[in-house]
Amino acid sequence: MVKVYVAGAYSAKDVVNVLRNIGRGEQYCADLFVDGFAPYCPWHDKDFVLRHPEADFTVEQFYQFSIEWLKVCDVMFLVPGWENSKGTLAEIEIAKANNIPIYDNYEQLLREQK
Repeated sequence: MVKVYVAGAYSAKDVVNVLRNIGRGEQYCADLFVDGFAPYCPWHDKDFVLRHPEADFTVEQFYQFSIEWLKVCDVMFLVPGWENSKGTLAEIEIAKANNIPIYDNYEQLLREQK
């Protein structure tokens, strides 16, 4: 099974757009799973906070957690709308440094990696 790091916008200026970003990212992860891939979904981090609201989580902690998964993935997929995400831009650099192929086209990913 091809391990896919799914990257894209998470943060936004308001909660509605944060929720949209989460929904978009989780939808692509679900689609990848249905299509036979093993996606890593950074947007599931929200569940740690929702289930442990009293915990003293930091953004840096979640970032480092995600990067460890990125390093062991076979490919990276960029969710549409990623272009203005500072986090995604940094993740792209890490993927490049680790020779991880990067896709921004879902159909191309399916053709080349399935």
